[in-house]
Amino acid sequence: MRFTVRLALPLAFAAAIAAGAPARAQSAPANSIFRVVPTPNENFNNDLLAASASSPTDIWAVGQSTIHYNGTKWIAYPAPMIGGNNTSFLGGVVDISPTLAWAAGTVNIGLSNPGQVIEQWNGTAWSVYQGPTFGAGDQPAIYAMAYTSADDIWAVGSLLYEEGNALSALFEHWDGTAWSYTIGGPGVPFLNGASADATNDAWAVGYNEEVIDDDSTLVMNWNGSTWQSMSSPNVGAGNNILEGVVALAPDNVWAVGYSTPEPPPEQVATLTLIEHYDGTSWSVVPSPNVGPANSYQSNRLFGITANSSTDIYAFGSYFAADGSGHQMTLLLHWNGTKWAIIPSPNPTKGDFLSDLLWAGVVPSPGNVWIFGTEDEAPNEDTLAINTTKGD
Repeated sequence: MRFTVRLALPLAFAAAIAAGAPARAQSAPANSIFRVVPTPNENFNNDLLAASASSPTDIWAVGQSTIHYNGTKWIAYPAPMIGGNNTSFLGGVVDISPTLAWAAGTVNIGLSNPGQVIEQWNGTAWSVYQGPTFGAGDQPAIYAMAYTSADDIWAVGSLLYEEGNALSALFEHWDGTAWSYTIGGPGVPFLNGASADATNDAWAVGYNEEVIDDDSTLVMNWNGSTWQSMSSPNVGAGNNILEGVVALAPDNVWAVGYSTPEPPPEQVATLTLIEHYDGTSWSVVPSPNVGPANSYQSNRLFGITANSSTDIYAFGSYFAADGSGHQMTLLLHWNGTKWAIIPSPNPTKGDFLSDLLWAGVVPSPGNVWIFGTEDEAPNEDTLAINTTKGD
């Protein structure tokens, strides 16, 4: 079983908000079990938004950059239509073997011809692959991928159709021969994360954009024949967003994101949100935050990856309490009983700190990789941290 998680906010690549007084960048805490691993940068912006691995010597991390680990070092491989210019990104990746991987995402955001891209790795290079055929004027966008085998791959996102007047959740499937798609979901759905533990048990999470009320959590489940919406809890009176999901078994699924205690126009800090499915229903599991000391110090979780049912990592970022806009990595660990914050590196150099964690993968027991972005002005650089328990 392999867990592939994609945890980016759609269109939210800027790592920092408006900067205030400068603060010196922080290094990794001395007691962090994770270390920063050098990674290449091929573009102006190099956010890593999704990850997948077939083995410890075959790992892909993609986003606005596309990099591969061969067991010794990370190497960048260009992906068609992905140039690090904040108008295109790869939101999901599945690594089948050293000679076969898939990635999918969204291109030309905000331009005259928005849409999706599906790409295939053949062991040498990435190339664009023919996806499903949509109607004229349809605008599909892919934000996450999941798989159980080479012949069972899902790509999920949103489809804007009827000349931009209707939006639906989008589910694309590869059966070993061709890509097909179906749509569904309640209200105005956005899907941010995906995971699958069996051919008849796949999950997609995100949020439902409410016209009047605040955004609410959205959970969709594939039961082998249809995608169905499932009831999921919300916390507080403001927006509730799910960003990542990991399915360990049909009765053990975790989803992460963030909640907002008060609705607009109140200015309040967002809080970590973690939910669990036990085979019957979804429930909120208490999760810690840094602070918040005030309305500036928001906490957000963008992704989750699991080493086992009692060894799970959720990750994202939190903001400084001084209102400067500095942003630090946030790493939570589940030990089978409770969630706790653990130390994580913040490698950005210079005066403005902006480090975020977006995606993670466990290619072998105890070998945990988590990916994101460090803001080395004027660029946004790739960020990879790793721990191998027992080292």
